[in-house]
Amino acid sequence: MSHTAYRTLLSRLFVGACGLAVLVALIPLAFILFFVVSQGFQALNLDFFTHMPKPVGQPGGGMANAIVGTLILSGLAALLAVPVGVMSGVYLSEYPQTRLASAVRFASDTLNGVPSIVIGVFAYGLAVLPFKQFSTLAGGLALGIMMIPIVTKTTEELLVLVPGSMREGALALGATRGRAVFSVIIPAALPGIITGIVLALARIAGETAPLLFTAFNNRFFSTSLTQPISSITVQVYTYAISPYEDWHRQAWAGALVLITIVLVCSMLARLATSRVSRLRTR
Repeated sequence: MSHTAYRTLLSRLFVGACGLAVLVALIPLAFILFFVVSQGFQALNLDFFTHMPKPVGQPGGGMANAIVGTLILSGLAALLAVPVGVMSGVYLSEYPQTRLASAVRFASDTLNGVPSIVIGVFAYGLAVLPFKQFSTLAGGLALGIMMIPIVTKTTEELLVLVPGSMREGALALGATRGRAVFSVIIPAALPGIITGIVLALARIAGETAPLLFTAFNNRFFSTSLTQPISSITVQVYTYAISPYEDWHRQAWAGALVLITIVLVCSMLARLATSRVSRLRTR
């Protein structure tokens, strides 16, 4: 066998091994999606989205309060995490060698690896114990803390990838450093930043442990920021460990709705980023 044929064979074997590894990685995901869809789709109906949970032991009802609660908690988390995370990422990309940047980067990496239940306990001590009350704000705080390092890291990495010629051109035209960052650099990286924010939202949408310590749960419909609130994840957890077959059925439906929400958010993010990219190329 010639050297060229050997290298070609080796390249094909390597490509085949990579493809096999991708298939192996996708098999668990495919099984999870198939099982959730098959179990949850047959339990979905209009009442699930429009009705409140029934009393214990009674069949029927829905998760209207949990769906609204999840949206409120995610919105509060985004209000906290997006400004802090984006501004932190801007600082890390603009002043990467300073001591403060090194400390922020280390803190962000450490926070990203902290278990969610630890963040829940921290938020419990910070926003629940002093007020002696579980609340929506405490749940949003816990989820927002989990989002911050993801948004920070994504923003930093994407701003660093922006070509330096764009910054130099803005500065050559007389723009200040801040004007160059917010009018040229951030818009150039905006599609990726939006995607990172959506990924962070998808990360927190499936969290249960922090909410058990902060927002707790509420079987009634509530939008108060100072009262406990229901969420899909906690509701699914409560129904899954119950002895009632109808609650098990609704738990599968709730899991399917949660996956659908994450999928829709991802699709909207891709649509937004594609439109921003088209506007930039005009």
